[in-house]
Amino acid sequence: MLSEQCLQKIDRELAKYPADQRQSAVMAALAHAQVEQGWLSPETMQEVADYIGMPAIAVQEVATFYNMYNLKPVGKAKITVCTNLPCALSGGERAAQYLKDKLGIDYRGTTDDGAFTLMEGECMGACGDAPVMLVNNHRMCSFMSNEKIDALVEELKK
Repeated sequence: MLSEQCLQKIDRELAKYPADQRQSAVMAALAHAQVEQGWLSPETMQEVADYIGMPAIAVQEVATFYNMYNLKPVGKAKITVCTNLPCALSGGERAAQYLKDKLGIDYRGTTDDGAFTLMEGECMGACGDAPVMLVNNHRMCSFMSNEKIDALVEELKK
């Protein structure tokens, strides 16, 4: 069940569109729900659909199309590594392997303590800053050397 605060945020998104175009706010509504819940369960997607007034299957189609939505529980910190070609050629593969070794997980894995989930991602629009990582879909980390990865992991453990 989404909190009143989350529903108020969704209401602000809905207010941006004409009444007959409420479905236009679905991506933002899902993002708010995910921030609150940590992931989008079928029940949460149904609640968003009911609140917006659109078919649940349409909400599910959006959630399954875009990779920023978590359709199963993830760690407290979800780190997405850009593996698109420019990043891969500019240290992304090395950074990803270092992070995999450090956390002891592979892509789509979550550490046993539930602290970290590691994901592979496509272009994040910062090719000149490679290797690039995104934390919890909100924080871009650039030029990720081993030292910067170590510092990021330590920071996120707190």
